[in-house]
Amino acid sequence: MPEKSITRIQVSNFGVSIVGLRELVEEMAQTHGDQPDDEVARHMIERLGALNYIPGKVRGEYGRAFVREFRKHMGQPFTEEAPRGLDVKVLGVGCSQCRGLTQTVMEVLTELQLPAGVDHVTDMKEIARYRVMGSPALVVNGRIVAVGSVPPRDKIKKWLLEAQAALGDL
Repeated sequence: MPEKSITRIQVSNFGVSIVGLRELVEEMAQTHGDQPDDEVARHMIERLGALNYIPGKVRGEYGRAFVREFRKHMGQPFTEEAPRGLDVKVLGVGCSQCRGLTQTVMEVLTELQLPAGVDHVTDMKEIARYRVMGSPALVVNGRIVAVGSVPPRDKIKKWLLEAQAALGDL
């Protein structure tokens, strides 16, 4: 089975990597071009949800982003949305601690049902912009909250809830 592409899209104000989006859009171009947006969104969430983490609380936002990408591909009109949600970055070159921190963050977000964009930044130039001297590092909404170790799960939960409260209710 050939590997699926990874496409970076905007869901609210977050860049999210989606596995298999390009292939699905190309496949659907033959059958869904005249379908209403809600049907396109439903189909894409169902298919892409098998390959990607789509938080239940923001399924609608993912659906709208998927429809936007589909309509762009088809050369049809589409609507952009105002940004919302948490922005979480794990900084590190890809060691087991970095991967573990990313996984823990995603598990906590799922447990709390918080919408968020989660990026694992591995590019050294990008990491250097944050001026951190250790990895992994955890950045929540632009604020560095941990550097050099994997923080306890309860600390991660606390930081995410505080950042969500600072944004207000979605």
